Amino acid sequence: MRIVTRPDFDGVVSAVFLYETEKIDEPIKWVEPSEIQSGNVEIRDGDIVANLPYDPRCTLWFDHHVSNEMEQLPPGLFRIAPSAAGLVYEYYKEKGRLNKNFDELVRWTDIIDAALLDMDQVLYPEKYPYILLSMTIKNRNGADASYWNHLVHLLRNHPIKMVMEDPQVKVRCEKVILENQAYVDILTAHTVVKGDISVTDFRALDVLHSGNRFSVYCLYPDVIASVKVRYDEQDRDSTIVSIGQSIFTEGLKVNIGHLLSRYGGGGHAGAGGCSMKSSLAPQNIDEILTILGRNQPLT
Repeated sequence: MRIVTRPDFDGVVSAVFLYETEKIDEPIKWVEPSEIQSGNVEIRDGDIVANLPYDPRCTLWFDHHVSNEMEQLPPGLFRIAPSAAGLVYEYYKEKGRLNKNFDELVRWTDIIDAALLDMDQVLYPEKYPYILLSMTIKNRNGADASYWNHLVHLLRNHPIKMVMEDPQVKVRCEKVILENQAYVDILTAHTVVKGDISVTDFRALDVLHSGNRFSVYCLYPDVIASVKVRYDEQDRDSTIVSIGQSIFTEGLKVNIGHLLSRYGGGGHAGAGGCSMKSSLAPQNIDEILTILGRNQPLT
């Protein structure tokens, strides 16, 4: 039996609960949603897919993204919810198969994945261990898989204070704090505001810089949504577009997950992403910005 999940905090925590409850006898398969959608991942009978689009070859499926909603639900648990990990936890807790209390871990995973953050948590994530830890999880095409697996082990077996004292975690957390500080200047230099939408375009950069993705809402408090555009790090023929609803300012009427599903992506009502051919990006991005600027519910 194998876990197939996404390399983000929600995926890591989902794996924690699946290891606690199932007889997992193969390494975790870490993949991105677009890899499932394009059929580029081998999914086998016995696989448990979590925090990803559904693949009919899997045995169990857990997800919470609005763009992945189906009329006929397969075995597992799907519901629009703050996190997929919370659904995995609920599913096995109801079956009486969880012997440990992970309520605190679920609460913070919900906060992080649903972006239920306040201004202080965005500006000073180093004061909030779970938030800072989540920022150390970055997808570099599988290069960090050993670290993601290490986090699954740590969170299964240790309280958060001990997790944060782990040497690998400490080094990465220190790096994240420095990256967040530098990211503010980079973000400002490459962002324009169009109406009440901020547009950050990193395609001019040879090196993609990491940083707190919610900083944009502190820098531009009046925007109702942000759009970020960048090239795929390994393939400049592929452009990645990410959209987020402001976590501080209400008013966006467009369902982002549904909008991006038109371009082969998806996500939540308030956040999502998609990958497209760079040759198609100018037209597609113009369309996306027009729809966001119009700010009417999608039909």
